[in-house]
Amino acid sequence: MKNMNLEQIAAACKGKLIGTYDPEKEIAAVTLDSRKVEKDDLFIATVGARVDGHSFIGDVFEKGAMAAVCERLPEHATGPCILVENSFEALKDITRWYRSQLAVTVVGITGSVGKTSTKEFISSVLAQKYQVLKTEGNFNNEIGLPLTILRIRNHHEVAVLEMGISNFGEMHRLSELARPDICVITNIGICHLENLGSREGILKAKSEIFDFMNENGFVCVNGDDDMLSTLKEVKGRKPRRFGFGTSNDIYASNVVTKGLFGSICTIQHSKGSFTAEIPLPGEHMVMNALAATAVGSLLHMEDSEIAAGIASVKPVGGRSNIIRTDQWTIIDDCYNANPVSMKAAIDLLKMADTRKVAILGDMFELGENEYALHGEVGTYAVSSSIDLILCVGSLSRHMYDNALRELEAHPHAFSSQVFYYENKDALMGSLSSLLKEQDTILVKASHSMGFETIVKSLL
Repeated sequence: MKNMNLEQIAAACKGKLIGTYDPEKEIAAVTLDSRKVEKDDLFIATVGARVDGHSFIGDVFEKGAMAAVCERLPEHATGPCILVENSFEALKDITRWYRSQLAVTVVGITGSVGKTSTKEFISSVLAQKYQVLKTEGNFNNEIGLPLTILRIRNHHEVAVLEMGISNFGEMHRLSELARPDICVITNIGICHLENLGSREGILKAKSEIFDFMNENGFVCVNGDDDMLSTLKEVKGRKPRRFGFGTSNDIYASNVVTKGLFGSICTIQHSKGSFTAEIPLPGEHMVMNALAATAVGSLLHMEDSEIAAGIASVKPVGGRSNIIRTDQWTIIDDCYNANPVSMKAAIDLLKMADTRKVAILGDMFELGENEYALHGEVGTYAVSSSIDLILCVGSLSRHMYDNALRELEAHPHAFSSQVFYYENKDALMGSLSSLLKEQDTILVKASHSMGFETIVKSLL
């Protein structure tokens, strides 16, 4: 890694370098996971709730680590150590130093819903012209983002970074680390209301992404979002807006759905238009394609390159990932959930031409209105004519209750079957008797509900 020898790293994190070392040699990579250490890596020992990384310092030197950053020295260190007060802060300090040397263009993505799928679309488009590094998995917080930045190498031309928060001040700190050249905001929904209070609070918190944006940078926002439409100017520039409304700078027309197989549309922009084949289903995927078009055009890409990137995008496990088996079609969307994404997933399920089954679980961090917001999802599922609705978890009891009330209020309009289960185990005991051959099954809940085990069981 360029300009990342041990003396430079120690200076960056204000640490004390102890032991014998080669002053010219640069580290190969940075990791917090002792299991992933390879030759010449820098291991940062952190103290977690269950595991103390300091216990593995001896192991990482046996694997060939060049050095360890630690809060206390091991008894028998067999390699150089950089002693710091706080390893997590040292990780950020090292990242700031490394980022300051990089010539890479950084695209920062935030929003309440759709960050990951938008990241995938933007990365797929930019990869048609550039060497791209993107956030992997859920590495989008104050630990994951630094580790992602530290994966950038000289050959990378663009880094597409997902930036997730749950409280005020977090995005400010993430922005300082990423220093984005292009900021993308997907929407302002109602997740993290517990900490951020209101949609106005969410907008304020997300807007902290601009705090360390390049002074000559660009902002791309969902122009159909009522909160984002209030952003008139950022650092002296008008945001570039994308959406379905024709007043946006980039918008979609002639949208033709192919059900669960995606859609085709015409993407209009200031210099013309082109046809886009979007391989992933749902209206929100069209919006992701528009966001990718906005970023691609800012980076001087041709329409043909952007179209090829959109057509090449692949689904991410746990996010509207459609899996076909001999028995069923499964919509694996269990990575995370809030009321907006729940309803979008139900809209996706509605496109199926088979019996429709929704396995829905608790949504967390919704604040004082969490009961009502769960209830709204239950009402929406029934009004969407979902054939079988299975509500799982303590909060989802409100989903179930509202679904029943909707059925009782409109006995001749809807024919959904609705069941409630306290937990996954209770559901799994009944699932085989409820499902039928060729069902299309949506599986969705907040990540900590662990619904990926339901998907694995179905497979």
